[in-house]
This record gives sequence, C-alpha cells and structure tokens, in this order.
Amino acid sequence: QVQLVESGGGLVQPGGSLRLSCAASGFAFSAYALSWYRQAPGKEREFVAAITGNSDMTNYKDSVKGRFTISRDNAKNTIYLQMNDLQPEDTAVYFCYTGWFDEDYWGQGTQVTVSS
Repeated sequence: QVQLVESGGGLVQPGGSLRLSCAASGFAFSAYALSWYRQAPGKEREFVAAITGNSDMTNYKDSVKGRFTISRDNAKNTIYLQMNDLQPEDTAVYFCYTGWFDEDYWGQGTQVTVSS
C-alpha cells in the first residue's frame, strides 16, 4: 500500500534552517508529483510546495518563495523540503502528499517549531 513517512522536523530559532524528508513506497514514485502541505494550530491545512515526477516543474506558496526549496531523488523514492530563514509563522505540522484520480495519500506529518 502507499506509504509516506516524513522526518526532519524539530525546534529551530528564527533565521535557522531545517531539511524535511518524505520517504515514499507502494507506488510508481517517479511517475507522480508530490507536494508538501502544512497545518498550523487552529488553521486549515495549506499548500507549501510541489514537484513533478521528473523534477521539471516546481511550485511554491508565495510566502515561502526564495526561502524553501523542494527537490526529489527518484532513486531513493524520497522528496525533500529545504527550509531556510525560518520564521515563527512557519511553525506547523508539515505533511507530504500525493494522489491520483480520487485517491489521496498523506503522511503522518512532522512538527516544525520556530521559536527563540
């Protein structure tokens, strides 16, 4: 079955960096786009970044452009989110997502907390 497992979250000071990973299994990884979403306390889940199967296209939420970079390694069935210059408003649980037709798959999430 499809599995998405995030890792790499933690506590970081404002201006710091973190690199999230999402290890995938159970589907033809290189054929599908994957995305990162996040959900802050009391807020709805929101899109952060996406990458196509062959990495030819990426897309970002406006507020993370220039600070976050999404990438993937199809040999390792893993996507990454490099997050630089983190700010308190980036505090959230970060989720990995993929889907096709009427099927949606989410990871369990990894907590990112930005605080001094």
